Amino acid sequence: MRRGGFFIRINLLRRQLELYQGGTLYNSYLIAIGKPSTPSPVGRWSITNKTILTGGTVYGTRWMGLSLDRYGIHGNNNPRVIGQAVSLGCIRMFNEDIETIFPIIPLHTQVEIISGSRGSGYPPPPYHPK
Repeated sequence: MRRGGFFIRINLLRRQLELYQGGTLYNSYLIAIGKPSTPSPVGRWSITNKTILTGGTVYGTRWMGLSLDRYGIHGNNNPRVIGQAVSLGCIRMFNEDIETIFPIIPLHTQVEIISGSRGSGYPPPPYHPK
């Protein structure tokens, strides 16, 4: 975490994005995460690109791309899915939430995605012994 800068921690178990500034929690937001077949990537990444979108798509009105190709934090076109595991691995936010943080998050902001204290929160895969 950079001193004085912003840092994002995403807790998959709690379905929560926590935004820190200078080591202090600035705010937290409810999110949607990857479904079990396409989970959100656990690890340390950074914001590498940012785009304002027109809306009307699954990406909502804002996109912040991660240093892991094809993954990002974005808005959405279906607010009912926030809090669920429904995406292809990206982190979805309410449009109004990402519109709030988008202008204050600079490129290269560090993003840590953790699975939470009890694993990812995903059910284990089906086991079919033969």
